[in-house]
Amino acid sequence: MRRMLFAPLLCLLALFALPQVHAQAPHLLRAPSISETQIAFRYADDIWLVSRDGGAARRLTSTSNITEGPYFSPDGNTIAYSANTGGNTDIYTISATGGAPKRITYRPGGNFVTGWTPDGHDLLMQSMQNAVRVYFQLYRVHADGSGLPERLPLPSAWYGTLSPDGSHLAYNPWLQWQEESWKRYRGGQTQPVWIVDLKTLDRVKIPRENSNDRYPLWLGDSVYFLSDRNGPTTLFRYDVKSKEVKQLVENHGFELKTLGGRGNTLVYEQFGTIHLYDLTGGADHLVNISLDGDLPSLVPHLAKINSSEIQNADISPTGVRAVFEAHGDIFTVPAEKGDVRNLTNSSGSAERSPAWSPDGKRIAYFSDATGEYKLYLRDQDGLSAPKVIDLGPDPTYYYSPAWSPDSKRIVFSDKRLNLWYVNVDPALGPAKPIKVDTDLREGFGPSGFSASFSPDSQWILYARSLPSLEDAAFLYSIATGKSTQITDGMSNVTNPVFDKNGKYLYFTASTDIGPAIDGFGLGSLNRTTTANVYIAVLSKDEKSPIPPESDDEKSKADDDKKPAPGDAAKSDEKKDAAKDSDKKDDKDKDKKDKPTPPTKIDLDGIQQRILALPIPARNYVTLVAGKEGVILLGEGNAAANPSAGNGIMRSVWRFTLETRKTEDVLHDSTAIATSFDGEKALYMKGSGWFIAKVSDLNPGAADGTPGKGLNLDGMNAKIDPRAEWRQMYAESWRIEREFFYDPGFHGLNLKKISDKYAPYLDGLSCRNDLTYLQKEMLGEITVGHMFIGGPHTDNDTPKSGLLGADYAVDHDRYKFAHIVNGGNWNPKMYSPLTQPGVNVHEGDYLLAVNGTPLHATDNLYAAFEGLAGKQTTITVGSNPEGSGSRDVLVVPVSSEGEMRFHAWIEENIRRTNELSNGQIAYVYLPNTAGEGFDSFNRYFFAQTDKKAVIVDERYNQGGDIADYVIDVLKRTPMLNYESRQGLHTTEPTGAIFGPKAMLINQNAGSGGDAMPWLFRQAKLGPLVGTRTWGGLVGIGGYPTLLDGGSITAPRTALYGLHGEFEIENHGVAPDVEVEDDPKLVAAGHDPQLEKAVSILLDELKQNPPPQFVTPPYPNYHQNDGLGGK
Repeated sequence: MRRMLFAPLLCLLALFALPQVHAQAPHLLRAPSISETQIAFRYADDIWLVSRDGGAARRLTSTSNITEGPYFSPDGNTIAYSANTGGNTDIYTISATGGAPKRITYRPGGNFVTGWTPDGHDLLMQSMQNAVRVYFQLYRVHADGSGLPERLPLPSAWYGTLSPDGSHLAYNPWLQWQEESWKRYRGGQTQPVWIVDLKTLDRVKIPRENSNDRYPLWLGDSVYFLSDRNGPTTLFRYDVKSKEVKQLVENHGFELKTLGGRGNTLVYEQFGTIHLYDLTGGADHLVNISLDGDLPSLVPHLAKINSSEIQNADISPTGVRAVFEAHGDIFTVPAEKGDVRNLTNSSGSAERSPAWSPDGKRIAYFSDATGEYKLYLRDQDGLSAPKVIDLGPDPTYYYSPAWSPDSKRIVFSDKRLNLWYVNVDPALGPAKPIKVDTDLREGFGPSGFSASFSPDSQWILYARSLPSLEDAAFLYSIATGKSTQITDGMSNVTNPVFDKNGKYLYFTASTDIGPAIDGFGLGSLNRTTTANVYIAVLSKDEKSPIPPESDDEKSKADDDKKPAPGDAAKSDEKKDAAKDSDKKDDKDKDKKDKPTPPTKIDLDGIQQRILALPIPARNYVTLVAGKEGVILLGEGNAAANPSAGNGIMRSVWRFTLETRKTEDVLHDSTAIATSFDGEKALYMKGSGWFIAKVSDLNPGAADGTPGKGLNLDGMNAKIDPRAEWRQMYAESWRIEREFFYDPGFHGLNLKKISDKYAPYLDGLSCRNDLTYLQKEMLGEITVGHMFIGGPHTDNDTPKSGLLGADYAVDHDRYKFAHIVNGGNWNPKMYSPLTQPGVNVHEGDYLLAVNGTPLHATDNLYAAFEGLAGKQTTITVGSNPEGSGSRDVLVVPVSSEGEMRFHAWIEENIRRTNELSNGQIAYVYLPNTAGEGFDSFNRYFFAQTDKKAVIVDERYNQGGDIADYVIDVLKRTPMLNYESRQGLHTTEPTGAIFGPKAMLINQNAGSGGDAMPWLFRQAKLGPLVGTRTWGGLVGIGGYPTLLDGGSITAPRTALYGLHGEFEIENHGVAPDVEVEDDPKLVAAGHDPQLEKAVSILLDELKQNPPPQFVTPPYPNYHQNDGLGGK
């Protein structure tokens, strides 16, 4: 088997006519806004205008990539929107009559427009620019782009609308992570609408019972909003004076998506259609809009396929070509000579997992060209039609095809944990899949089988899970149809492969992986795991391949047997002649079909014929066979910590059985496979692919990449966007059908819901329309972690720079109001202005950037455009006039997130110490993955001298299950240590035995839901804050969509010990509810943290941690006269 093992557009528009908008299919017209006479809306990633009476619409922009808006200015003359042009989302404005857009924002990070101020002077913007975690705040931005964004005095805010006089704001206080893809959501992020006085910060909450209330719009004395409180999202009104809430529109169809309005008219989107609502008469009507325009995004075209799109790879039998799966097509690429071949050229289907037959004639792969995935066999030149093999009446996803050495059978696995083989030679009978075995554990990736055939093609070797969750090696006999476990199950066996000679097999096995094998819990991280490499002698008649060796002196008799010099020369001549003869004979033999000898396997006693190879134990993640007696071993990171590696094999080791020598031959590769003849290797390093002789692998190569780099420039594919979108639509539902944990899909009939949304396919105008459609339709399943992503696009635009500071305007200059203290010992927390020797202080003025003067009428962030990571000279001074100013060399960063986050943690530690007089520790966990694991270890153990602890998981982004954190927090005293000097210590030493509390909020979810749930179950202390997100399912390991997009289907759900799904779509409620009151936060308070400190101080008074006093030392000499002082 040569399966590739991974350690975990150029458009030719002139060739085609531009498609026109088709009026017959429903279109997705989005986010309407109205002026006195017109409606602006988003379609095909651009802004269009139409009369309020409907009719023909015209395109206003040709920007594309518009992500938010449009929003008409109060006078109707200007339209604001956000667009991603150059890798950053920024705000733009454009005249309603057309013309060139004006860029308003330049600060890196998302800048999303949400509307205008009533006077039209400013825009409202959502941004995370000063946020310490993942939450948004609202800002006012000057409509001409000058000056600084002014943050509204709210802890967080997602969407808002100002009262007509600008004194109050109706707003959603937080973002909902899955607004479009989780219908009927009732977790902790359900969105209320709050009304706040912007001077006093007093607030009023629009009444609700855990509904999702969105898009508030303030007109007159009413706040209009969309809500799902009575079923599908529809239109409601809140009377500011009477505080009455009234439903205005009955809705039994698609959800209402956005809301706008002016005067006596509201405008809203009902999933792709635009409606007007007359406030005077209560009439609601659909606006009929016709679209007439070219849509370049629909043009079929030839596209270059980037190496980043490669999903699977294999190497030809002798290594002259590689075969790749990329963008749903199968390509072969020459090692040196020839052209790249696209064997499939299919926009309307996805081809996956290519495998080259050992005889070199055919390539096997899976394709859904007929509607469901089947096995295809295609000639390697791609010139003839493929042979199609149906894999059964209950199709699914299939993985890892591997040919038998005689090219007559293929073994493969499926999503349902089965291992199969199929005869592809008609002489062997019908091509019907035959089941080999079924695995016992579903993880978050493809089927865990690593299967291969014996050299005589009569045995299948593989590893699978045992009930203990550790893996064992198995041999399946084609002749008997029976499978036999050949390892004892007391170690975790991986990567079993046959030697080319058929006498041995190799595998790796670990006896220390047990604590790390869970994979779902934090307790499995940072566990140093190693594996040894073993060889099994298959026949009981075969001798050991590693017999004892001994160095011995030769006797004189041996020397006497040496030939005379002349005789030696004659002997050498005979040997050379014999070699030449052998070479000729070998060539003659190669011309004939040489029968493969049977692979003799004696299953009885095979465990006694398993031997350890003299190879150092390491964390081997890959083992592939080369030629006879040669294997390659990929070494991963020693610790099972996802933050430590990115799937790169630190080394590839070559072991030669004859010499028993292990050599380090390749560094920092991410994939490796060997040719069938064992002579060549295909490997990936960085973004490049290489073919090298196995014997030539050597990290000392000039550029560290031995062999020939493959030229992938010729990987081109014919792209028909509509055909691709239809395939990805079907793929979306197939992924849900096969991966979703509940076979009943939460009561949803997948065919009915697919049929409901299918009519929109022919009306899609761009790739973002497909994503929008996928979110809407998959949201019907009602589940967390339903994430839909479009294709990744590379962007080389230089990023704008930031200095790690907050600014104020003073005397027409920008002044450093606050400088963020990062953690300069960590590159992620690099703070440009706090570097040694910079000496810029709060209160100094920023006068110029790279010699260009800077004034408050200029856009501050525009001055740093493209300067991230580049040496930049700033001119600073202690006064706005510039006298005594000086130039300072700094290196701006592209993001301030990590440094602001670090500063926030340090401030919380300081505040907790201050409020508790040093008695309470503060520990923050940003997630329950590698970063959270590291953060807990850093902050908890360094504060075990405290009496109590607050664990803060607000804004926790989840990851794994925090079993490790709970286990540490649960530690109780076991014994004490007494010694002559030093501190008195208690075992366990890494513990805080006093009271505990955990801070939670609506922006903690997934693993951030599970951690407080487990904290409560362990009765460790109170939960303080607000209810968590409520998304406790697991995702991972899905097929990538044809164009690189992504779809999730929660494949694991977590339920409690009482048999209920307690947390999903509910969240974890606090024991003590404390909201972030805007008034308190604006005054410098952290209400949740302060409440937790207060609770623990009270608890310390009532139940202080145990104090242990050393007992009297024993005295055995009181009465024997030997005692004394």
